[in-house]
Amino acid sequence: MSGRWPDARAAKFRQAAFVYLHLGILYEAATWVMWREGILPTRFGPPWVFMVLGGLIVAGVFAGLYRWQNVWVARAVWLVQAFRFPALIKQAFFVSAAEARLPPAFYITAMIIVVISMWALARAGWDV
Repeated sequence: MSGRWPDARAAKFRQAAFVYLHLGILYEAATWVMWREGILPTRFGPPWVFMVLGGLIVAGVFAGLYRWQNVWVARAVWLVQAFRFPALIKQAFFVSAAEARLPPAFYITAMIIVVISMWALARAGWDV
């Protein structure tokens, strides 16, 4: 299910694309700063690899939403973001100050940003 939508639905896809693009820019910026501060874990490989992969994922999702206006892209990304919540909630509310590498406000802000993105994705993926 992709392609030509009525103008109102196409606008929802464009909005979701730009909301996700902004989420991606924030994530890339946070990754960059954490890398420069020396707090980015390296157990899964060099940080630059994840910066490049993250940029490619953001570009792919943006294209899937903006150009192809594919409901399955919107729904899949919505679902992936939903799975982020347990980790964000844990870090925001259930990690002691001694264990925390970042302040709880970082994770609370991330939750807010993810919810906004999920709202835009849901409008594109399920609204008629």
